[in-house]
Amino acid sequence: MIDFLEIQHIRKTPVSRLPYGLKKRVELARALAADPKLLLLDEPMAGMNVEEKEDMSRFILDVNDEFGTTIVLIEHDMGVVMDLSDRVVVMDYGKKIGDGPPDEVRNNQAVIDAYLGVAHD
Repeated sequence: MIDFLEIQHIRKTPVSRLPYGLKKRVELARALAADPKLLLLDEPMAGMNVEEKEDMSRFILDVNDEFGTTIVLIEHDMGVVMDLSDRVVVMDYGKKIGDGPPDEVRNNQAVIDAYLGVAHD
């Protein structure tokens, strides 16, 4: 995992001393060390800058491609979600309002209304 996630240069550095984006990459390595069939990532991009998000996105796609790991991603950055996902489920206060391929969900009126803050029942 160290080589796969390109963290060779920090392998002997205590995690507490690492920048935020590298800490998140170490967390991903720890999860992958268990060789999971399903990986649940809860807001893995939260607090990251654009470059860190791009790196993490690439690694998430690589995990799926290289290991066949199914990834469930909970994320509020819609650009990231739409770029990474084969299927998107959109929740609005616990109610599913969209489900399908990214392009379909992107054009779903209920999703558009919720994303723009339009009140609905």
